[in-house]
Amino acid sequence: MTESAGAGADAEKVVPSFDLTSSPWIEVLRLDGTHDELSLRQVFAEAGDVRRVVGEVATQEFALLRLLLAITHDALNGPRDLEEWAELWEDREDPECLRPVEQYLLDHRGRFDLLHPEAPFFQTAGLRTAKDEVFSLNRIVADVPNGEPFFTARMPTVDRLTFAEAARWVVHAHAYDTSGIKTGAVGDSRVKGGKVYPLGTGWAGGLGGVFAEGETLRETLLLNLVAADTTELDTRADDRPAWRREPCGPGGTERPAAGPRDVYTWQSRRLRLHFDATGVHGVVLGYGDPLAWRNAHRLEPMTAWRRSTAQEKKLRQSPVYLPREHDPARSAWRGIASLVADRPGTAQGAEAAPYLRPGVLEWIARPVTEGHLERNFLVRARVIGASYGTQQSVIDEVVDDHLTMPVVLLHQRDRVCARQAIGAAEEAERAVRVLGDLAADLARAAGREQDGPRSAAQAVGFDALENPYRRWLSTLAEDGDPFDRREAWQREVRSTIGRLGDRLVTDAGEAAWQGRTVVDRKGTTHWLSAGLADTWFRVHLAKAVGDPGGTGTQGGTGQSDGEQAGAGSGSPPRPAAPALES
Repeated sequence: MTESAGAGADAEKVVPSFDLTSSPWIEVLRLDGTHDELSLRQVFAEAGDVRRVVGEVATQEFALLRLLLAITHDALNGPRDLEEWAELWEDREDPECLRPVEQYLLDHRGRFDLLHPEAPFFQTAGLRTAKDEVFSLNRIVADVPNGEPFFTARMPTVDRLTFAEAARWVVHAHAYDTSGIKTGAVGDSRVKGGKVYPLGTGWAGGLGGVFAEGETLRETLLLNLVAADTTELDTRADDRPAWRREPCGPGGTERPAAGPRDVYTWQSRRLRLHFDATGVHGVVLGYGDPLAWRNAHRLEPMTAWRRSTAQEKKLRQSPVYLPREHDPARSAWRGIASLVADRPGTAQGAEAAPYLRPGVLEWIARPVTEGHLERNFLVRARVIGASYGTQQSVIDEVVDDHLTMPVVLLHQRDRVCARQAIGAAEEAERAVRVLGDLAADLARAAGREQDGPRSAAQAVGFDALENPYRRWLSTLAEDGDPFDRREAWQREVRSTIGRLGDRLVTDAGEAAWQGRTVVDRKGTTHWLSAGLADTWFRVHLAKAVGDPGGTGTQGGTGQSDGEQAGAGSGSPPRPAAPALES
């Protein structure tokens, strides 16, 4: 913390200050593997030597990256179009590439003071409750669990934070704060009986966060710097970040968002830190500006979107899109279709797409298609999100995953590699489903419960295919025929899942080998044994993965359009007889 003093009679008065533009507070990982803590000005000046921002939790990294993107967009007032972006990208190795940010931060440094008496950064000066309560810092520190203190060094509470730590958690609170009943602030018209009733999580809490990560932080910022002329996004003239708007009062403001800079810094909370000379010891936290996730896909580019028929019926409008949140149980590679699948045409009368891929990836498709990015240039599609529980009042899990892929998968005209990637993931899903069926059949033959063995076998199957798929995907754009690469993948799936099936059959036990009489869904009685289950498994695996090098029923064509066409939604049918429904 720095201090400043006035002149004359006020010379003894000390004004605390923590200037985020010059004081280190953002944790980063450098290219040489060392960790560091940098100020905003240092982050941009040294972005070419930084691998990425590091958060205390992954969601903090996502929130801080969005802050840096808002600064970059505003400092550059763009980029206005693809050509302007291409100039930045060609100069990405040059530290001068982001030079305007330096002067921008100097011009606005007054609004980046965490302790400013009238306009503290991302806070509301004078925010107080009717009883002047000051609450524990647990309310903004997301890695303090609400129940058992597992996997945290903060046990059982947070008594103090440094100013740098507090600044990071303030940014995170606006993005990911939980819902629930909150103590009302004086001056907030929404207060009833001293409380404000649940209004939802912070803005990013409803997103399935996605961004493209390059080799350096400078590349990451540029890759996600969506040009203003992108047709899939709306950017109004008054799109600007929170620090270029009037400081927030205690109540919420009903207004529409104006564009990415606005939503990246959306003030979803009202917050005030309580501090002394050595750090922060308490907080007042309440609800801020409401913003509906419904049909915000033209404003928010860092998430995929799903069409909600339930909301369409309720609101009597169509289409209605909601953010597509991440499933903690599903790895990113299994959802590759949501990242790279074609966006259907928008011709008049065309049916609205069931899913929309993230705007940042839709944007990257443009420089790939126009040749500003080489087709085999690798990016990491990072997926980050929070999974909430108990009426969104607690964070249950944080999702943090990535998928390294060549940018040709986003090419708007050359869709061969993208379709091979989607089809390969679908084949993995089908093959693993067949492995689960085998485990269930073996359990049924032995007279045991089926759901547990099925789930366990599928988990093993997905684990066994994950790293091979990731390796295969990262080399898909290298020299060679992508159809040949697809066939190589099919052979690997057949081999891997086949070995796992062999192991299940070997370990099935004497009861399964002896078999028993079972009744299928049609009421027909059959004899089921491990030998018969193994025979079915071989047939179904061949149908699920196809016949690499031949004319198999499912593989090798590369014609799947993933989720947009509904492909891969179920296993191939079992043989007509003597099949059982497991």
